[in-house]
Amino acid sequence: MRAAACSGRRAGARRRPPGRLDPVSTLDELRAEIAAHESNAWATAQGWKPLVIGEPSARILILSQAPGRLAQESGIAFDDPSGRLLRSWMGVTDAEFWDPAQVAILPMDAYFPGSRPADGAGRRPSGDLPPRRDFAERWHPRVLELLPEVRLRLVIGGYAQRRYLGAGSVTDNVRAAESFLPFFPLVHPSPLARGWRSANPWFAESTVPRLRREVRAALES
Repeated sequence: MRAAACSGRRAGARRRPPGRLDPVSTLDELRAEIAAHESNAWATAQGWKPLVIGEPSARILILSQAPGRLAQESGIAFDDPSGRLLRSWMGVTDAEFWDPAQVAILPMDAYFPGSRPADGAGRRPSGDLPPRRDFAERWHPRVLELLPEVRLRLVIGGYAQRRYLGAGSVTDNVRAAESFLPFFPLVHPSPLARGWRSANPWFAESTVPRLRREVRAALES
């Protein structure tokens, strides 16, 4: 995490309290810290980079779950069917979405957490393992400090909503999206949530148009 103090520390300099972190000035520096941290050694050893994306000028922040395997290997967040659907909901172009000066992405875990293991009969359930709980606790506050211009925060899925919105089901949160502004809860755009979207037609009828208005207002602010 924090870089070791250099041996040339001047006499009389104040020692930092245990557990305190040195400030960093850029997201690139913080990503390097994340990659170097012992808790992420397993991912760094595979050549994976933390999928934390953004620049200080970003107006929209996507608080998502965790990258899937394809996104982790390509290094491009939401470059999959889920991402195409999310961009459609937001009403943005690919160029806007992947411009870190406009849209920042901060998942609950910056690394692919792995696939769910097969059961005793060899059947592998769909979906990935949940994000590690300690990642957001350790790193999110420091990332958020480096994104001062964010105007709208999209909170995607149950893991992110429990951290940032508290108790409540995804359905209840999304139905009441306007009440959370500048946070905007969304169901995950995964194909696995297709049934939820079919069962809740109000999402496409009213929530998506409101989302597009909020996204455009944030980008043009």
